[in-house]
Amino acid sequence: MRDQVQKVLDEVRPMLQRDGGDVELVDVTADNIVQVRLRGACGSCPGAMMTLKGGIERIMKERIPAVVAVENVR
Repeated sequence: MRDQVQKVLDEVRPMLQRDGGDVELVDVTADNIVQVRLRGACGSCPGAMMTLKGGIERIMKERIPAVVAVENVR
């Protein structure tokens, strides 16, 4: 599953990089929660939670139905 998650992150990464940000995969937990670290502009952006939940998590769940949630970890 980790490989599938990384593939999806690689697909969304260019959108984040256009705005000066990035995303790094930290872990996929046993209960299918994807832990990521938002970097660059995404790490300090006031809209980061919207990007995380409305963008990355939504796409992740569409592509990998087993994913329960995507969380930002520091």
